[in-house]
Amino acid sequence: MNLLHNYWYFQSALTPKFCDDVIAYANQQKESMARTGGFDKKELSKEDVKNIQRKRKSDLVWLKENWIYKEIQPYIEEANKKAGWDFQWDFSESVQFTKYKLGQYYDWHCDSWDKPYDRQNTPEHGKIRKLSMTCQLTDGSEYRGGELEFDFRNYDPHMRDESKHKIQCKEILPKGSIIVFPSFMWHRVKPVTEGTRYSLVMWNLGYPFV
Repeated sequence: MNLLHNYWYFQSALTPKFCDDVIAYANQQKESMARTGGFDKKELSKEDVKNIQRKRKSDLVWLKENWIYKEIQPYIEEANKKAGWDFQWDFSESVQFTKYKLGQYYDWHCDSWDKPYDRQNTPEHGKIRKLSMTCQLTDGSEYRGGELEFDFRNYDPHMRDESKHKIQCKEILPKGSIIVFPSFMWHRVKPVTEGTRYSLVMWNLGYPFV
């Protein structure tokens, strides 16, 4: 799918108070080790943990608070329209509060799956991830490393220009900034080298593209 805009951002959209409130609330909840697809439900062996952390190393808290959805969902809808995607979507999954501490990262991945959710009698049944959202809760001056990068891979190799197709998203470094992008986009978070990067991630679902 060729797009005019690969992502859409809102710089400093959310207030510092909202960001601080989310951090304070989430830090009071029980955190867990971040997992990748295929390991989300099972009991993990030492080898499983090793395999997960080859690709992803971070800690997270799952949130379902309405006050968070209410604040963020309008930006997702606005980005969907302004970027010209106009994807049908009607449900947001649980919000992922992510902590990237020293040495933690998430290597190259895309958020979409190879098939719709098969979860009978749930709002996500038969749907796929269409729009991903990341919200910057800490200002870029509060940590080092942890850069969000995109790799736009829908180009023939001989046409590839790293300066255009591999992008470091500096626009969202200010606290409270939001970025929305199609869930099939390849991206990564580079290792944090100093401080802690706090973020919110939300995946938004709709019926498969036709």
